[in-house]
Amino acid sequence: MTSFWMGKRIRLRGIEPDDWTALMRFAEDEEGLGDLLNPPRSAESHRARVQEQAVAKSDGDCFQLAIEAADTGEVVGALGSFHADARSGWFEYGITIGAEFRRNGYAAEAVLLLLRYMFAERRFHKCQARIFAHNEASLALHRRLGFVEEGRLRDHVFMAGRHHDLVLMGVIADEFAQLHTAGEPWGRPLDPASNAT
Repeated sequence: MTSFWMGKRIRLRGIEPDDWTALMRFAEDEEGLGDLLNPPRSAESHRARVQEQAVAKSDGDCFQLAIEAADTGEVVGALGSFHADARSGWFEYGITIGAEFRRNGYAAEAVLLLLRYMFAERRFHKCQARIFAHNEASLALHRRLGFVEEGRLRDHVFMAGRHHDLVLMGVIADEFAQLHTAGEPWGRPLDPASNAT
């Protein structure tokens, strides 16, 4: 049996101290997408933050992972579960893919692996994601994965000199299982032809 954390295109693994340069680059890429604008940070602050992440203990429900290309071993992104309410059975996650690695299917495969773990192993009932309304690529990816729009916070975030909507999307474990399970222990992969992100 292959590793649960290995897909066709990517492998999810823990954050290592040497990942700081890639993660710093991804943070800069996020600004290019029109995400929240922050003051520039020093390379040392990125290095220190990644060092902390590399040695942080996971509680099983909230963690951050590196996304590594299966063929090259290069870090192409990161994802993690950031909020989890075990009593109510929901969690929220986030993902970033480096600009030069987008549209290769890495994001979709990484999210599928994360959702399979959180739904099948951690027994969560629902996953939520918050997406800027202008991020059409991310909205399309989540729709393909089975997420539905559950709400829109109008003029909720301020960036680039104006207010923007924030879209709340969610998928329930049973909905996910119907879309992504075909008799295999971890479900079937997304059709690469339908996966542009």
